[in-house]
Amino acid sequence: MLIVTDDLGYGDVSAYGATALTTENIDRLAREGLRFTDAHATAATCTPSRYALLTGEYAWRKPGTGVLPGNAALIVQPGRTTLPSMLKGAGYATGVVGKWHLGLGPGGGPDWNGDIAPGPTAVGFDYSFIMAATGDRVPTIYIEDRRAVGAEAADPIGVSYGKPIGDWPTGKDHPELLKMHPSHGHDQTIVNGISRIGYMTGGRGALWKDEDMADAFTAKAISFIEANRSKPFFLYFATHDPHVPRVPNPRFVGKTSMGPRGDAILEADWSVGEIAATLDRLNLTRNTLLIFTSDNGPVVDDGYQDDAVAKLGNHKPAGPFRGGKYSNFEGGTRVPFIVRWPGHVAPGTSAALVSQVDLLASFAKITGQALRAPAAPDSTDVLNALIGKSKTGRSELVEEAGALSLRQGNWKYIAPNNKQKINKETNTELGNDSVPQLYDLNADPGEMRNVASSHLDRVSSMAAALERIRTTNAR
Repeated sequence: MLIVTDDLGYGDVSAYGATALTTENIDRLAREGLRFTDAHATAATCTPSRYALLTGEYAWRKPGTGVLPGNAALIVQPGRTTLPSMLKGAGYATGVVGKWHLGLGPGGGPDWNGDIAPGPTAVGFDYSFIMAATGDRVPTIYIEDRRAVGAEAADPIGVSYGKPIGDWPTGKDHPELLKMHPSHGHDQTIVNGISRIGYMTGGRGALWKDEDMADAFTAKAISFIEANRSKPFFLYFATHDPHVPRVPNPRFVGKTSMGPRGDAILEADWSVGEIAATLDRLNLTRNTLLIFTSDNGPVVDDGYQDDAVAKLGNHKPAGPFRGGKYSNFEGGTRVPFIVRWPGHVAPGTSAALVSQVDLLASFAKITGQALRAPAAPDSTDVLNALIGKSKTGRSELVEEAGALSLRQGNWKYIAPNNKQKINKETNTELGNDSVPQLYDLNADPGEMRNVASSHLDRVSSMAAALERIRTTNAR
């Protein structure tokens, strides 16, 4: 089972050092499992990291895997080997609940009023209950298997990321209708008092209520577990929290000192607790390998005026690391990662270098499935590291943000580029520079001292290694 939170940083979890809040349910997993301190999403944004997780392929190898609009076509090729299709072939029932953001439908995008395909069921999932993209993007509907939940033919759904459609008000023109105002962008169609990215009309009976989203996703995840309790199953449970817009259920409002972002983190923690409690109730805990992680690093102001910056206090969402979501620095991809499997994985801490791209090859090993080229070209079998039998994971790892970076042991190389250094909207250090950057993460985990000029041979060798990986497939 795989739980992936959205925009949760390394330092947002109390098991990883947060003191401004307590994530008691995630902490329980950390106490009972193996907590990794050098685990990574492959990218500092969600679509590419989720693509790599499911396909075992770095997203930068495939054009069109940047952050997708809500009406994008499916970017995972139907029929290719994916994490769920591999497990399905091993006899597992497979399901996805929560955020998708990998596109739906054929090249022209999905038909929201008919059969929404291809989608998750075309890439290995038996069951799906998803949102198409993100909470701040239209369409603001749930999709169960291949149909919009609650949609009616008399009120057809229309979605546009170009010109406005329909007559629904926008945040730009009608700010007086908003219960949460944008800080940048996010000023198009208003749904549930919140203006989004993109334009939408119709589907009134299908619209979600943001405050109930965590409850809806968690309930569907529990239902999937209950329905498949007597057979092997794989559930990819992708929470929306704590992604924007942060509109937690009223029972979480005010539970932290950090405003909606902190409250949304506690809501995500609640979802984790409900899943763990379900496994306990059904006597499945000891037989379930559960991984908890996040899709990329944290972001504070990501488009809405929700007091996230004003109420941050001394909390450090990325922990000791520099950067965050969108950044080449470690804060962009180094994420919480916990493996719990009672009786098989001894509790503790691991500094092994592992990545979400490795799950496909590692799960193939544990289920006895053979991977043949061109399947999962970048996925490495690190099963022994994941279950604590080895202290080392992969030897090198590519991280993706504005540029490509390479990790080799404790060394981090960021390729030179001329892109902007600061995301002025989110106030995130992007880690871009016109000169090569080299950091010794053992001595300088915060990447404050570029030592490239005193290690020219290492810079040269790591640049060559990154180019080799970039121009060839690993498998």
